[in-house]
Amino acid sequence: MASTRLPGKVMKKLNGITVLECLINQLNSSKLLDGKIIATTHNENDDMIVEFAKSAKLESFRGNSLDVLDRYYQCAKSFSLSHIVRITSDCPLIDPEIVDKTIGYYKNGSFDYVNNFSKKRYPYGTEVEIFSFETIEKTWKNAEKSSEREHVTPFIYNNPDKFVIGHSEPSKDFSHLHWSVDRIDDLELVKVLYNKISTRPILLADILKTINDDPSILEINKNSNPDEGYRKSLEKDKIQEN
Repeated sequence: MASTRLPGKVMKKLNGITVLECLINQLNSSKLLDGKIIATTHNENDDMIVEFAKSAKLESFRGNSLDVLDRYYQCAKSFSLSHIVRITSDCPLIDPEIVDKTIGYYKNGSFDYVNNFSKKRYPYGTEVEIFSFETIEKTWKNAEKSSEREHVTPFIYNNPDKFVIGHSEPSKDFSHLHWSVDRIDDLELVKVLYNKISTRPILLADILKTINDDPSILEINKNSNPDEGYRKSLEKDKIQEN
């Protein structure tokens, strides 16, 4: 709830339901997820997220608001998880088929970590990461930079010599497309897509068709930068180094 660029964004409404509820609804169509845990913070303004989890009959965990890596590690440890699929709450239009494809890729290889965005990537807003408990524990013990603690996995994908890393890739590069909710313009785009598409779950193919039919939709958030948060963390790294 304490997002600086769009405060309270996970509880913003999309045609009657919240961003977080839309995300959970999308993930409910996954065939390979064993369960879902909402990992939030101890901050008082995140009480409503825990209440949502209870109402949706979902597990929740509360941890560090700034050291998100610690939050993930403590959550995984608390629930005795062997493998973790990471989906961020600003991705309400996550495609469950992409989630399952990424999980399948991870399960069929001998990987410590797999994502779908480091090379030829899916659109921003459809990111999936999967890693073992051993991987998150090793990362938790060794990651020191602000960017590595705040964004959970950079220590992993920036150290391919320490981990066996896999990449689940789309047939073409969709890096020019962006529907993660980072700013108000992104929320407006997601509202338009959510209202224009009647099928549920909303799949990547549905969104691409909608954009193809009306390319002007992309003008809504053309000035938004999905990498802004990570870049700010990298600036903090420089300050630490100095």
